[in-house]
Amino acid sequence: MRTAFHLFVFSTLLVILSSICGCSVSMHPYEYGAHSAVAGFPPATHSGWKALSRDEAVQAALVLSPRDQGLSSWRELGPAVSDCKRYVARRPQADVVISDGNVTITWADIARSLARLEKLLPALDSQPMLLADEFIWYRRGPDIAFTGYFEPTLQASPVKTERFNYPLYRLPPDVRKGRRYHNREAIDEKGVLQGRGLELAWVDDKVGAYFLQVQGSGRLVFPDGSVKHVLYGGKNNCAYVSLGRIMKEKGLLEPDNVSMQTIRDYLELHPEQVSSLFCENPSYVFFRLADSGPVGAMGVPLLPKASLATDSRVIPLGSLTAFAVPMPGQDGNQGTAGLLAGIGMAQDRGGAIKGNRADLFCGAGTWAEHVAGHLDTSGALFLLIAR
Repeated sequence: MRTAFHLFVFSTLLVILSSICGCSVSMHPYEYGAHSAVAGFPPATHSGWKALSRDEAVQAALVLSPRDQGLSSWRELGPAVSDCKRYVARRPQADVVISDGNVTITWADIARSLARLEKLLPALDSQPMLLADEFIWYRRGPDIAFTGYFEPTLQASPVKTERFNYPLYRLPPDVRKGRRYHNREAIDEKGVLQGRGLELAWVDDKVGAYFLQVQGSGRLVFPDGSVKHVLYGGKNNCAYVSLGRIMKEKGLLEPDNVSMQTIRDYLELHPEQVSSLFCENPSYVFFRLADSGPVGAMGVPLLPKASLATDSRVIPLGSLTAFAVPMPGQDGNQGTAGLLAGIGMAQDRGGAIKGNRADLFCGAGTWAEHVAGHLDTSGALFLLIAR
């Protein structure tokens, strides 16, 4: 996390940027709630993409830190950058992927940018201003609505037992792309998939299984101590409905206190409501087991604190970005744990990620679960395009 000095530097940068454009503040839809821009971070007041001057880019580049992202050196981004390069190289290079006023970006531009960063990584630790010298920084406005997701860990069994009696299903062979399949109520409450041999594993936590579907992937720990990654395998093509929004609209949670933890706390106190609340979200996710993971929409491993899930119509898969977002503190309040500022890559997407939104992959463990459950604020996001 950044120091108070760095927070001041970035706040100053954002003040400069905001003075360039008009003035408006947008509220954004989130998975667990909605908050406006954090105090001290004036919102981007333009719409679309706007280039920074070199001086502004220098200020922004100096705030980025590999340590914030759990890296000892920028060199450690190399494998993720290479993964993006391979994905982008398979796209039609002349195709325009961003057309926004005076800003036109092709797949070739993104490919060139990734190659440039890959070349610069060995020197970037000692010469961070290379990011300003070598790239045009386009800031997205209005500000990006940041949320987070993580890789939950569940205790599991390969067979059903008295304790482990909630199934995780593989993708049924009769699911057809674009066609609605059985909804959550039919699958979980009426048992329409039972007896078909589709169970991958059994878990002992119904709420945990639900949140595993929301996150899209996780880890299963079996009784013998072995660990398997459980990855996204498909969906039933029913519309996703946010559980947090449902509970807020029903008055079960305070509008300004909707998080993964408050949802869990409520469900623990009211177990008789769990099934009915879950069934209001007809969407259902199927899984597959793997020895490594998790992987995103590009089919490559995600990197904690660097991989972003985005709307590909706004930020195409494989894009190189920089971002700065305030982190939630231990009390869950937004921005009280400093600033996470780093280099990001659009490597994933999701049905709930629409428009000016970015979901930060936080990894696994206690920190990741806390941030993913509470991150719900606006942040700055820049597209980096090689000059």
